[in-house]
Amino acid sequence: MDIRFTTGIKSGLKRGLSGYLWLLKILIPISFGTALLVYSGWLYKIDFLIQPVMGILSLPASAAIPLIIGMFTGIYGAIGAMASLPLTVDQMTLIAIFLLISHNLIQESIVQGQSGLNPFVAAAFRLIVSFIVTAVVAFIIEPENSLATPSVAANGSYAAFVSSINTLHKTATFLSMLHDWAIDFGLLALRIFTIIMPLMVVMELMKSFDLIRHIVKTISPVLSIMGLSRATGVLWLTAACFGLAYGAAVIVEETRNNTFSKDELTRLHLSIGINHAIIEDPALFLPLGILPFWLWIPRLVAAILTIYLVHLINLVRKFHAQRTCHKKLCNH
Repeated sequence: MDIRFTTGIKSGLKRGLSGYLWLLKILIPISFGTALLVYSGWLYKIDFLIQPVMGILSLPASAAIPLIIGMFTGIYGAIGAMASLPLTVDQMTLIAIFLLISHNLIQESIVQGQSGLNPFVAAAFRLIVSFIVTAVVAFIIEPENSLATPSVAANGSYAAFVSSINTLHKTATFLSMLHDWAIDFGLLALRIFTIIMPLMVVMELMKSFDLIRHIVKTISPVLSIMGLSRATGVLWLTAACFGLAYGAAVIVEETRNNTFSKDELTRLHLSIGINHAIIEDPALFLPLGILPFWLWIPRLVAAILTIYLVHLINLVRKFHAQRTCHKKLCNH
């Protein structure tokens, strides 16, 4: 047996386990803290924080609930809330676009913070882009009656939804919540394990047989269009396929064991912060009747435009610095 094969498997298993344990240290406290927020009902009481801007996004006030749930927990809970509220397809489209960019912010921002981008910057950036992209799409599709005051029936449904949540929290015991959380997190941890371990082994095997260089070369035209460095190609591919949560261990391990420039990592994280998990996440919204175009294209375009805007800003800064330096030399 080729020694490169054996070495690659051993190295992959070792790095995969190391990355998995590191990820659990982050996921367990964050996941449990979020579960406590949901159990206490506080999560559903802070919708007032974003209700004032619902009109800007062409959404009714009730849309604040799925947005808050999605930003703190993830897309699954948000979809459950959306299905329980009186929303039109256009309104659900806008919510989906917002959440595809800004979901699970605490967990994923910490992951990005561990691999090259300040977590507060990562979260704030995704939120800003979410508002901009959603507002632009709202202007394009002009959702019917989105800015009007919700009807009595809609208000009644919304009130019933919130009331049912409050009743659930009052009747559920802490132990039952803990039991449900443990099961859900255990399944999540198992799912992440089954993704991380084979992925790390495959990546180490590709390194051993020098295949990564060929893969990056193959996808280099895509990277060029997106304004990204070829060196970060594998990391982008990992985030695009598996997302920031499932691909976190791989991304962190790779940034620890490779030398990337600060600019390369910044561009990578800004791009994947907007556009990641491009297969699974958008597909979750399809049963709601949302057109696939709105689930895939807006954030892809936003990711590309963002990187080119970063390039432009860097060029302007460089030009300004050179001009300032030139003036100082002339004055002397």
